Amino acid sequence: MTPRPPESFAPDLAGPALMAAVLEEYGAVTRRSVSRYLSRDRPAPYLDDLMADYPGRGGKMMRPSLCIANTRAFGGQMEDAVQSAAAIELLHNALLVHDDIQDGSETRRGRPTLHALHGVPLAINAGDAMLLTALGPLLDNLRHLGDSVARRIVEATLSMARETAEGQALELGWRDANVIDLTEADYLTMVLKKTAWMGMIWPAQVGLLIGSRGAADPESVVRFGFFLGAAFQIEDDVRNLIPDGNYGKELNGDLFEAKRTLILLHARRTCTADERRRLDAFLGLDRAERSPESVSWLADLIARTGSIDYARTVAGALAGAATHEFSIAYGHLPPSRDKSFIEGLTPWLFQHA
Repeated sequence: MTPRPPESFAPDLAGPALMAAVLEEYGAVTRRSVSRYLSRDRPAPYLDDLMADYPGRGGKMMRPSLCIANTRAFGGQMEDAVQSAAAIELLHNALLVHDDIQDGSETRRGRPTLHALHGVPLAINAGDAMLLTALGPLLDNLRHLGDSVARRIVEATLSMARETAEGQALELGWRDANVIDLTEADYLTMVLKKTAWMGMIWPAQVGLLIGSRGAADPESVVRFGFFLGAAFQIEDDVRNLIPDGNYGKELNGDLFEAKRTLILLHARRTCTADERRRLDAFLGLDRAERSPESVSWLADLIARTGSIDYARTVAGALAGAATHEFSIAYGHLPPSRDKSFIEGLTPWLFQHA
């Protein structure tokens, strides 16, 4: 089955223009599908508006677009992937609600977090409802894709859910137990599970299964997804520390939350013994005890140790590995705008992490 380019696509688009066009088109299709699954005949006070909040704030739409692009690159049509794209977006936003609560975050996509607006109990309830609502489009796949492919998508989703929970547990557990002697391998293991599996591997696997009607091996995109996801996470960690009007999260939020990022690990490893003692004492505090002054000191330490430059060097190496793995996972496919979009995610993420 040969992918069919939509009529709205200009075949001479490339680079940033191609990325923007695909994200806009596939994002719009996904948002309409999400809206249908969130709609109900009977309004539910204190729930409907909260469930629609994060999806309505926009977002990059990278994950559902990656699913649709993989579907088409592997021979399917966009309409085959719409339900799965909606499930991906619903699950993603549900976990953002929960992540923000767990991290004590104050800002999401340029606005106060859901729990800051409505309180923790209502926010948790809305997140739970979105998670369960995502089952709807996955069940609808039975009609559109058949039992075998729909079942394999659910299996991939269950694997992603376990990996993501394990990664989140590592990040939260390290902070809760104040684990400080972590290695870069520890960090990359956490990123594989927490970021790469849900953000890149799972959407690619779902699209691959849909487009090939189950013939392609989902394991073939795992390495590409890992390297892409790791580079993406490191760049996101960097942007959290650099003032940027387009960054929708709390500036220095990772420092207030004492997240064990590659940047923090490098700063701790390369600073002086006295600085390390002060840093370790900072990590042992609760978030409410970390003052803006102490966070400013840590930001200065990170700058002095060159930890941001180091992290970006590592991210660049991981991006190079992602490019190599792309050629292995996708090299056999015929040229298409969707294949070009997937390949273009590697350079794109450094401007849009």
